[in-house]
Amino acid sequence: MSGIVVFGAGGRAGRAAVAEAVRRGHRVTAVVRDPARHGDLAEYGGPVTGGVRVVAGDVTDAGSVARLAEGHDAVINAAADLGAEPGAFFTGAARALLGGLARAGAGRLVAVGLASVLETETGELLMDTPGYPQEYRAFYLGHAAGTDVLRSAGGGLDWVVLSPAGDFDHGGGRTGGYRTAAARADSRISYADFAIALLDEIDAPRHHRLHLGVEEG
Repeated sequence: MSGIVVFGAGGRAGRAAVAEAVRRGHRVTAVVRDPARHGDLAEYGGPVTGGVRVVAGDVTDAGSVARLAEGHDAVINAAADLGAEPGAFFTGAARALLGGLARAGAGRLVAVGLASVLETETGELLMDTPGYPQEYRAFYLGHAAGTDVLRSAGGGLDWVVLSPAGDFDHGGGRTGGYRTAAARADSRISYADFAIALLDEIDAPRHHRLHLGVEEG
């Protein structure tokens, strides 16, 4: 059993990651803005793991990251702040994670990314393909800027960014299967299967310092 911190544990991807980590017997710290609103996360645990610890934290503050990651082996970042300027939020989170995890000694970061800034089979970014929605382009670019901060940091932290290759299947269940894939607008993966991919990259890391898409498979 290892210790895993999940930032953004109150969202759908974060909750799925918490559930999958508990399923595998990991000790989990679930980080949210307001623990009073997410008390049910503590019920995801059980006698094997001793429960899920639900705490308040700020993924954009290196001190908060370091404090929460202390004594843990890996971090999943599924956090987003839709009220913040995307470029500032995602770059701030990346810098805080780099600094905080170095101080805490947590060696692995698995971050939830965005298909919009993933390459298609032709090498074109999905967000630049014909007909792709552009009203959220600032959000797409903010995600990309956060990943660029990780890329530019060099070899200190072992990280990977995973995203759906297209989008989530919001009503889909756990099949237990997935595969890596180039970006494709009609690609789908359930939250539960996406969480399997996230935890696989902690339990048996296969990819390092890159952004990958995953889909049902």
